[in-house]
Amino acid sequence: MEQDQRNPQIGKSSPSALQALIRQFLRYFVTGGLAFIVDFGLFALALYVLGIHYLVANLLGLVGGTIVNYILSFGWVFSSQKRRMEKHKVIETTIFVSIGLLGMLFNEGLMYVFVDMLDLQEMLAKIVAAAIVLMWNFAARKFILFQNGDKNVAKTEKKDS
Repeated sequence: MEQDQRNPQIGKSSPSALQALIRQFLRYFVTGGLAFIVDFGLFALALYVLGIHYLVANLLGLVGGTIVNYILSFGWVFSSQKRRMEKHKVIETTIFVSIGLLGMLFNEGLMYVFVDMLDLQEMLAKIVAAAIVLMWNFAARKFILFQNGDKNVAKTEKKDS
């Protein structure tokens, strides 16, 4: 297969869009795992050491986890993808935080249902709620904040034009 001179990616075996999405989700999963360690640690500290109500302790943990998630999402998970609002940092950050706040609200609601209505233990409820909200956060951040396509390919195409 000949290689196109304008785009060095053509003609090389490149991963499919599905493979790229899976790789990106796995990075987000690792990021989410690290954010969850911070979240869960702060939650346990606030709940068991400081004696704070589980919903307030949950919120404290979520804030810490969101900060870790923000740093790693832009620096690693979505770093190769074009950002829709890259030139508008305040709007971009506001949207990222808003998605996180909706996730927090969803998480708090799940915690309430799991603990107060279904009588699950708080730590187990936290794990289940976090797994569910991880899917929301990934999908919303990916499709709202980031465009399809690799920013490095776009730069190559722009130079060759």
